[in-house]
Amino acid sequence: MSGVSGRVLVVDDNRVIRQLIRVNLELEGFEVVTAADGAECLEVVHQFQPDVITLDVVMPRLDGLRTAALLRADERTRHLPVAIISGCDQDEVAKGLEVGVDAFLPKPFEPTQLVELVRGLLLPPIDGRPGTGRTGTSQG
Repeated sequence: MSGVSGRVLVVDDNRVIRQLIRVNLELEGFEVVTAADGAECLEVVHQFQPDVITLDVVMPRLDGLRTAALLRADERTRHLPVAIISGCDQDEVAKGLEVGVDAFLPKPFEPTQLVELVRGLLLPPIDGRPGTGRTGTSQG
């Protein structure tokens, strides 16, 4: 494995999904830490200092949309690109956009889509905000 491409915090309450995302990103050179829900994400984010955060929507204790809102409200994390990886409906996508989510990837997904999404969020900004080299979806 050549140099690390970036640091990703993967947040999902499903252990199998967390591991699937972790393995696919690590194979591409990313350093990955996982959290089981939004509350754990908020505990880990300052220690790990990720370059990108992926969030599931439906999780115990603190769901993905509320977690994204809290990340955006904190000056230490508001700059971090946040992607929702979940089986979102239109209402959840709209709420995600309202709270500042940068990208969405529906489950189930292909590993190449996941890698493209994360790499896209690491591209230089195009509108002054970090992580906005590609926005909205995993498609270019």
